[in-house]
Amino acid sequence: MHRTALLALTLIAVLTASAAPAATPRTLVPDDLYATRSVHAPTVSPDGQWIAYVVTLNDRASDERRFELRLVDAAGHEAITLAAPSASLRAPRFSPDGRYVSYIATPAEGHYSQILLLDRRGGEPQVLTHVVGDLGDYDWAPDGKHLVATLEAGESEPDPAHARPHPIVLRDWHFKQDVQGYLAVGHDQHLLLITVADGTTTALTQDATQHEDHPVWSPDGRWIGFTRTHAKGGDPDGSNDIAVMPASGGAIRVLTRSYASNNQKLEFTPDSSVLTFRIGFEPKYYAYQQDQLAVIPVAGGSARSVTAQLDRAVASAALLPDSHSAIVAVEDDGSIYPAKVDFNTGATQRLVEGKRALSELVRGGALMVAVSGDDKTPNELYALESGALRRLTHESDAFMQGIVLGEVEDLIFKSRDGTEVHGLVTKPPGYVAGRRYPTVLWIHGGPNGQDEHTAAYDNYQFHRQYMAAAGFVVVGINYRGSSGRGFEFARAIHADWGHKEVEDLLAGMDAVVARGLADPNRLAIGGWSYGGILTDYTIASDTRFKVATSGAGSANQLLMYGVDQYVLQYERELGLPWRNTALWMKVSYPFFHADRIHTPTLFMGGNRDFNVPVAGGEQMYQALQALGVPTELVVYPDQFHDISRPSFVKDRFDRVQAWFERFLGQL
Repeated sequence: MHRTALLALTLIAVLTASAAPAATPRTLVPDDLYATRSVHAPTVSPDGQWIAYVVTLNDRASDERRFELRLVDAAGHEAITLAAPSASLRAPRFSPDGRYVSYIATPAEGHYSQILLLDRRGGEPQVLTHVVGDLGDYDWAPDGKHLVATLEAGESEPDPAHARPHPIVLRDWHFKQDVQGYLAVGHDQHLLLITVADGTTTALTQDATQHEDHPVWSPDGRWIGFTRTHAKGGDPDGSNDIAVMPASGGAIRVLTRSYASNNQKLEFTPDSSVLTFRIGFEPKYYAYQQDQLAVIPVAGGSARSVTAQLDRAVASAALLPDSHSAIVAVEDDGSIYPAKVDFNTGATQRLVEGKRALSELVRGGALMVAVSGDDKTPNELYALESGALRRLTHESDAFMQGIVLGEVEDLIFKSRDGTEVHGLVTKPPGYVAGRRYPTVLWIHGGPNGQDEHTAAYDNYQFHRQYMAAAGFVVVGINYRGSSGRGFEFARAIHADWGHKEVEDLLAGMDAVVARGLADPNRLAIGGWSYGGILTDYTIASDTRFKVATSGAGSANQLLMYGVDQYVLQYERELGLPWRNTALWMKVSYPFFHADRIHTPTLFMGGNRDFNVPVAGGEQMYQALQALGVPTELVVYPDQFHDISRPSFVKDRFDRVQAWFERFLGQL
């Protein structure tokens, strides 16, 4: 369909929706998953007049996540669809003149993803590249004539009917990664120059001993910045090179070697004199990383953090035109707020008050845009202007108009050793004061992360609202090890897993019982990833919970060495198992003391999870079977750490609720 007709239909749909009567208020049900629209990946046109973004949908018919490319004007008046939903669409970018919106997707007739160009003046998307392999990140040259991208070269597009598997040869220290799978020898990722006029490509780097990522072009067109490692999964010291090379090709110059933090992102200052990037703690604090924004002169010099004074993690950053300041998203005590930071002094100024979570800051022209939401509003796009947020998109309005969410309150209490710990309590819609409710302790993963004031659909925290709608009080606790409370708070559990976190979790439950919110005889516990791990630790330490669910967790950490993707953490934090056996046994106590567990427990996981392999749940399931404790194991086929198939996501909601009701009684 031509976009002119599509625009007309979109506007008709918007007018029709606005004229529709208000829906009858109701609470969430798991089937609502199929009506949600999650906003992310914004990019702003160079003149600041338009924002392209991606909406994630859960498509019932295909039973897969799909991604739709959308466009909204800077006034927030007009939103249209640029590209129909696709299972592979990602990474929208504006060309420097604003004429094109580029993105990556897999053409209908192809096997590999390609870069597509969509001319905003009209017409259908055009396939620019015809590469054989996996495209990674990419960036436009300032003159709009070229793109730089990363490509991991692959084999000729296979014919599935005649494809034969090949042996997987592994030589690197870090040899597996969730979603990517085994990191086989060969096909190293390199930089590729793409000519926009005809789609031809030229290799910029070809060193088989190196692996490049995160390419970015300097605004003056002279430099390409990127990261470089010797292996696909990171070097054994956890660090990578921050490097630049002439845009026309030539000698690579390493500016610094730095520990790769959670979400590396490079960006040149507008005057092209400084390269910004992310740094973290030393590798032994792998699991407790608090990203900081760092700068280094392109001409050479020392790298330094410009946000160290914050004592908080930086979730996102967008540079300002003056080339010596930025707006950063600061992770702080259950919220993420925007702040301005001065590179010269490190001084910061909070720009917006209130309890909300903000991420994905981007700038185009004079317009600063972010993704943000709060306890009642799923993520939408907002313009950040004069210390306030102005809403641009309304993707969730039609659905949320009829939904009543539970009220969210802050929880502050003292842990066993006197440490102040914070969390959130989500009450059921229609909560009656003075009534004690069945209560779920729902534990966030990480441990690096936090329970936040957000109703984002694609955030595990929205699960709290589903459980509250089912009649539970839901408690989320930012135990020690979480982010948002400072560097020392995050590192407090270093090499001491399942100790202080469990004390914090139990103290939090004591607090909600003492305040009359929770029925002490109807307590449940659960979580995913480190939340599942902490579930195992907690039910092996305390018997107050009548029922539990442990998703993508592990209890015997000895089992995980060489089985999951965290070899860097294990060797730097715990040491080698045959040298520090006592410590490894200490942090594996839930399995080796499984006979202390009497809580009926549901274990869950994806069979392709390399993050926390399902073997961790399988082992605990087998242990409880041997002990006669009621247990079930649910394995989701062809799923990674993040369960993405919509029917499986819904199944998790349904199955956890049914398991809790089985042992707590009807809600």
